[in-house]
Amino acid sequence: MKKYSIILLVLVSMMMSGCYSHRVIGYLQEPTKTNKLPQYDSAAYEPYRIRVNDEIIYRLITMDETMSKMLGSNNSNVSSQYANSYRVHSDGTIDLPFLKPLKIQGLTEVEAQDTLKAAFREIIPDADVKLALYNKYFSVIGDAHAGRYYIYKEKMNIFQALAMTGDVMNSGDRRHVRIIRPRDDGEEPEILEFDIRTNTIIDSKYYYVYPNDVIYVARTKNSFYKVPTYSGFISLITSSVALLTTVLNYVAFIYK
Repeated sequence: MKKYSIILLVLVSMMMSGCYSHRVIGYLQEPTKTNKLPQYDSAAYEPYRIRVNDEIIYRLITMDETMSKMLGSNNSNVSSQYANSYRVHSDGTIDLPFLKPLKIQGLTEVEAQDTLKAAFREIIPDADVKLALYNKYFSVIGDAHAGRYYIYKEKMNIFQALAMTGDVMNSGDRRHVRIIRPRDDGEEPEILEFDIRTNTIIDSKYYYVYPNDVIYVARTKNSFYKVPTYSGFISLITSSVALLTTVLNYVAFIYK
């Protein structure tokens, strides 16, 4: 009877600690008395502002035949389209063909687009400009399928970003996710640390992902003792019980 009591105790202990529970890996959880999750305040979304070393890509559209030839268009009957990427210099300016240096550091994409359009219209009355950030990527390292991923929409949130990577691994520490966010050239990057499990992360300052962000997910300290799947858990229990039974029978045989 004592032998079976020991086996039962071991099984209960393994069931309590051997698998990843919803409390550990679940998202959008509400705080409870037994699960005290952090509460984050809502924060208004701030559009990304262009920084030094960013690259922009623009398209200039005009029906001007002279400019069409200068820009390399082979068809003067349609709008010419000119696209290229340009890096923002340390003084916050970019150098574009036919224009003096334009300062766009600190502007949003829309504001930078309007600035370029106004400058081109001084020499091309019908000029229209479409502008976008060229280096619109974020990176992921740690236990979340590391890689570099493209930000395909404005206001991409942390869940959409991690979904592109295939989600955080079960062994990832969801309590201490970090975002390393660069600032202007010469400034220390900002490091944001948060618990991604709480439902109050929505619309908080941790919710949105910006270009050049690095998302870091560390491995939990006790992940070595966890099993990722139910079948693995059953296999672990079976092998452990078999080993324990063998040891107990051997000990009983010795002291018989």
